[in-house]
Order: sequence, then structure tokens, then C-alpha cells
Amino acid sequence: MINTYEMMFILRPDLSGEQINKQLHKYSTLLKENGAGKLSIEIWGKRRLAYPIQKFQDGIYVLTYYTGDGTQVAKIEKEMRFSEEVIRYLTLKQEEDFEFEEKAVPEPQAVSVEPKEEVAPPGVIIATDKPVQETEKTEEVTPKTETEEVAVEA
Repeated sequence: MINTYEMMFILRPDLSGEQINKQLHKYSTLLKENGAGKLSIEIWGKRRLAYPIQKFQDGIYVLTYYTGDGTQVAKIEKEMRFSEEVIRYLTLKQEEDFEFEEKAVPEPQAVSVEPKEEVAPPGVIIATDKPVQETEKTEEVTPKTETEEVAVEA
């Protein structure tokens, strides 16, 4: 039976575009060699991690969809577990009616690791490192007091 799998993995943020592309080609080739059918790889770019992983604050997120019989999951996860470039990965089996568009691995010059602007769903606040701009300036008011001179009689 053919299933659809979604795999998100995070690469180290200090990798160059060429190193990222090498990793993407490595994993797409591994999937194809092990019988994966349709394959889609999308680079989300460099983003802030929710918590430090292996002393990294950022990571390069990659989203992958592929079809297969399930034997590919263990093989690619084993390869990622021993890779120094991958800091986290997660594979999910999708519902039977899940469809995706097939996308090839981007070429080396097309790989962009620039951070994307984060968009939050309604009602969710995203913490940023950017300082908040003040919209209204107020002056600090200090109460004025009169000083009284006291005559000291000797």
C-alpha cells in the first residue's frame, strides 16, 4: 500500500548554500533509491528555534513530502540520526486523501537561507528580538517642593 509521509527536518544554521544543497540531494536520492514515489522538498529558510538545540538558536527548516510503502521512513531517519548537519527531524504519516505537488530539489544558486517573516494566526503573539517602538512619549513629572530656610539661633 502506498502512503504519503510528511517529514520536517532542521539543518544547522551555519551551513552554506552548497552544503544545504548537498544534504537535500543526499536525502532525495536515498528516498528514490528505497522506492519512494512522488517527492517534494521545500526550504522554509533560517528561523529561530523554540529552544536551543545543540547550542544552536536558529536552524534551517526543510519540509519534505514523499509517497512510499513505509520502508523509507526507518532508512532516512537512521541516516539523519547519524548526520552532524541535521539537528532535528520528524516524520508523520498523512491521511489517505492527502495530495501534494511534486517539487524537485532546488539548484545550488536557488537555495536561499534568509529568514522569512513569521506570520502568526489570529490571536497569537510572536516574540521577537526587535525592540518595541514607543508610540507616545511622556515626560516624567517631579513634584516641586519649596525649601524653607530655618534660622538657627545661637
